[in-house]
Amino acid sequence: MSRIAFLVVAGFVALTSFLGGLVMALGSWLGPERLGLPPEVMIPNSMLAGSPFASFLVPGILLAVIVGGTHVAAVVLVIGNHRWGQLMAAAAGYSILIWIFVQMVFIPFSVLQLVYFLAGLAEIGFLLLMLGLLTPQGATHVHTASEPRRSVQGA
Repeated sequence: MSRIAFLVVAGFVALTSFLGGLVMALGSWLGPERLGLPPEVMIPNSMLAGSPFASFLVPGILLAVIVGGTHVAAVVLVIGNHRWGQLMAAAAGYSILIWIFVQMVFIPFSVLQLVYFLAGLAEIGFLLLMLGLLTPQGATHVHTASEPRRSVQGA
């Protein structure tokens, strides 16, 4: 269940990060009208005042490649049960959290920031469930052969 939930959330973040970053970069580079978009859908460059960027070209590329790419890799590796899947899942979850933290330094709060911050927290939570480090409330923990049994001293 937690694996499927992780894949749904990470897949959503992968798709929207990649496409959003692509639109940001291409819209900044080519102009929204060449993408067939009305100019009002693009975030004005004035939102980047005080940031190291003059346009959304570089942030768009970073969003698509780093956040989107990390999430795509995590989804593919988790689906394939690859030994690096859980590590990439952690990297993906933290990448969106870091992205939102940095974004909030430069761009005023928006509901989308909250949505993606919660998505990142959900990814980390689902990963902890997949790893068995967190159990759903009310669930009992089953000891495996590799876990040492704890004894009660002085009872």
